[in-house]
Amino acid sequence: MISNFETLSFSVVDEVGVLVVNRPDKLNALNIQVLRELKGALTELKSAPIRGLIFTGEGEKAFIAGADIAEMAPLEPGEALAFSELGQLVTLGFESLPYPTIACVNGFALGGGFEMSMSCDFIFASKNAVFGLPEVKLGLIPGFGGTQRLMKIVGERRAKEIMFSGRNVTSDEAKNLGIALEVYADKAQLMSEAQNWFKTTLKNSSVAIFKAKSVMGQGLIEERKMFGDLFQTEDMVEGTTAFLEKRKAQFKGKIL
Repeated sequence: MISNFETLSFSVVDEVGVLVVNRPDKLNALNIQVLRELKGALTELKSAPIRGLIFTGEGEKAFIAGADIAEMAPLEPGEALAFSELGQLVTLGFESLPYPTIACVNGFALGGGFEMSMSCDFIFASKNAVFGLPEVKLGLIPGFGGTQRLMKIVGERRAKEIMFSGRNVTSDEAKNLGIALEVYADKAQLMSEAQNWFKTTLKNSSVAIFKAKSVMGQGLIEERKMFGDLFQTEDMVEGTTAFLEKRKAQFKGKIL
């Protein structure tokens, strides 16, 4: 369904794609190759015949432990700017996918890993998940969108506290702060429950979900325009007819 990549694996289960960063020997750290391959994969996944995506890291120790410091440290300012831009294009790529996305976070999700997870619609975490933006401990700041996305999730003051301290956030605190939607015992349950979430959600209209996702944050004018545009579409007719006939709707509309 997507190209073969050296650092990624991809599979499909019941119309849900599973995209995995596969560098467990490096705790799935993000180097330029991984970022380039993620960017390519996300471009292809925009038009893939799937209705949802699970994003995770290989192994039990880490979702993505962060950027590959050994590769990043020697970068000159201009190279670092390009590295940041590439990372931001990847996180924007996750945000722009036309279907729901879940980051399944097991183990460490630090720095760029935390930033990647925040660009998905939801984060499901295992009990051993650890989140954080420790860039200040390296004399840096988050560069893949973390300064913006964390503030939207937890508010400005708590985002500053987490970034300025560089401390770790446990899975339980992440749920309390609204970072993680759910926390599960281990990775096996984490992946299973993510699939179960999709089994329930994908009974609904994929077209309507896409429109709701795309209009969020755009304001009331765009909302009412999108609301009107959905009337008399195939899914709208099926959904309202099924309701009136007291039966389950069978949605067939395509996202794109």
